[in-house]
Amino acid sequence: MRAGSRRLCKALAQAATRRDFFSREVLETSAPVYCQGSERIFTLQRRLASSTIDTKNNHPASRPPTLKSGNSRSLELERAGPLVEYERRISSGHLLPGDKYQEDALRALQALFDLLKSTAAESRLDRTSAEQSHGRSKSWWSELLSPKPSVPSVRGLYLYGGVGTGKTMLMDMFYEQLPSTWRKRRLHFHDFMLNVHSRLQKLKGVTDPLEMLAEELSKEAVILCVDEFMVTDVADALILNRLFGHLWSKGIVLVSTSNRAPDQLYERGLQRDLFLPFIASLKERCVVHKVGSPTDYRKLNAVEKGLYFVGEGASEMLKEKFRVVTNGEFTAPATVEVVMGRRLKVPISANGCAYFQFYELCEMPLGAADYFGLFNHFHTLFLEGVPVFGSHNRVAAYRFVTLIDVLYENKARFVCSAEAPPKELLERIVTIADAPKRTSSRSARNDDADLLVDNELGFAKERTISRLIEMQTKEYIDDHAASRLDDDNDSPVATGTDS
Repeated sequence: MRAGSRRLCKALAQAATRRDFFSREVLETSAPVYCQGSERIFTLQRRLASSTIDTKNNHPASRPPTLKSGNSRSLELERAGPLVEYERRISSGHLLPGDKYQEDALRALQALFDLLKSTAAESRLDRTSAEQSHGRSKSWWSELLSPKPSVPSVRGLYLYGGVGTGKTMLMDMFYEQLPSTWRKRRLHFHDFMLNVHSRLQKLKGVTDPLEMLAEELSKEAVILCVDEFMVTDVADALILNRLFGHLWSKGIVLVSTSNRAPDQLYERGLQRDLFLPFIASLKERCVVHKVGSPTDYRKLNAVEKGLYFVGEGASEMLKEKFRVVTNGEFTAPATVEVVMGRRLKVPISANGCAYFQFYELCEMPLGAADYFGLFNHFHTLFLEGVPVFGSHNRVAAYRFVTLIDVLYENKARFVCSAEAPPKELLERIVTIADAPKRTSSRSARNDDADLLVDNELGFAKERTISRLIEMQTKEYIDDHAASRLDDDNDSPVATGTDS
């Protein structure tokens, strides 16, 4: 047997015995590998290392290695984690104690935090180390002989439950506790998909653009936190399975929140059968945890007056509010840049505030990309004439829900005049399960004439109502003011126009 072949076989054997941390289950599968120039066969077996599986929660129950007390960074990590931060906020009075549903979710997040901490080196989580590794040049022979590092198979976490139960807060707590040097990213699902579509446009002509996109994304972040996971678009549904298949194969860890259980995603959507493999993969690669709290915390805070106008004279009061907020500053139209070269015209703007009629934002062919572009330039939206929603304005209802999601994600301020209070705006929207049974009564048919039966909107309506209420609270306004201070130095400027 040639010396080179022996060295190659030895390298392969060493690679075969590397620890494969935190797999979903103990793997006893084997695959024979033949070394060129030799009749020896090495049976490669991937074995679960030191972790066990918590069968109750379907999550690895690990005991991370003890950190050396002499290392200050290690001590900082040892004391860190979402559960630690949660207890700190309760002690300081910023959060109410006693929500066992949130505490259960935090234990799952803390377990994931500890797993990531103990496999940080193998996962190449540290940005500097990963960049040095990618930048180091090797000869083709050394590349061939060097054992390829295995990527730990760490399962992510999928938090779902009712509106206002604190899912986003809990995920953000987890994200903020991760070291700043780690390769991590946090974004809203709308923003994530806009980024995906924008990048795919640039990869046109590539043999497998989704694989190349996954390669780019995996270099930028190993931990991907996605808020409000929801699928309503057939194009998104068809992309997700293949894209995440590539991402998971590259070791990406997904942490996500949603109002819907995995099996309810894209329910009754077009070509849903092509989306079902993604649901199966999601449940395999993420621990699914329900945050079952019956409390909507957004509704517990007192509502501030002068942000949501209803009834006679509502439009006039909205215009007067705009004048007061902008300090009587001269108003002018503006144009903002949106993704992929698109532009959005703002009919009236002043002092960081944009003023639209409802139909201009929700009855025109606009979407999440336009709304993200808008809030990249304006911190406050005045919207005049929000109607009650029903079957007659279904598309506008979808756009309004998306608008509120993007507005909330950007911590923007919302002031509007509406036909009815938040709950009544969407009370005609129901899921298929909640829709009344058909009857031969003429009066009943008349009552149901404008009923909008739509699963996606039906699930989204409680979230939208909850956010409309929360955006009127002092706490939200204070958060909005704080975010403005952070963004003042790097906010893009809208282009003024007379057209």
